[in-house]
Amino acid sequence: MTSPVTARDRAKAERSDAILREAARLFADSGYNGVSLEDIGAAVGVSGPAVYRHFAGKQALLGAVLVKVSDDLVTGGTRVAAEGPTPEERMRALVAFHVDFALGHADVIRVHDREVAQLDARDHAEVRRLQRAYIELWISTLAPLVDADADELRLRVQACFGLINSTPHSTRAAARQRSATATVLAAMAESALRATI
Repeated sequence: MTSPVTARDRAKAERSDAILREAARLFADSGYNGVSLEDIGAAVGVSGPAVYRHFAGKQALLGAVLVKVSDDLVTGGTRVAAEGPTPEERMRALVAFHVDFALGHADVIRVHDREVAQLDARDHAEVRRLQRAYIELWISTLAPLVDADADELRLRVQACFGLINSTPHSTRAAARQRSATATVLAAMAESALRATI
């Protein structure tokens, strides 16, 4: 039997989430080596040492950011794909899900692109494991729609990720808020996935 969640538990979880968000923003803006725990604490209104109540250190915090987002992608992607009644709708739902992720989590994409090598070995392995699971989800969803072998399906999926994940580098924040941006990205991604040769 699980213990009831207390107001203190909720407050601690909310503070941890705020620390993760601000750490991602600061790592994206200034780089992992350009940010201190004091900077992260100040961004959420606590001292640097107070961050240790939630995370073992800066490297653990980076790991938490990247493992969490990787897990969220696998969990969310699996859910939306399962809801589609046809292969086309499952693929469309996955594309929309990933486009929404890219537009809403530009900081995390930038951090992953630049800082994944800073992870400790355990977190690095977990991020890679989750990424492989996410890629396999996409490959199995795409397979009924494209006559291609496994290597080509993987190429199509990873190229599609590259297209969508370039958004933080190729758009301004204001453009990422416009629904037209999501519409264009989704259409381009679907076309790339199913391009005929």
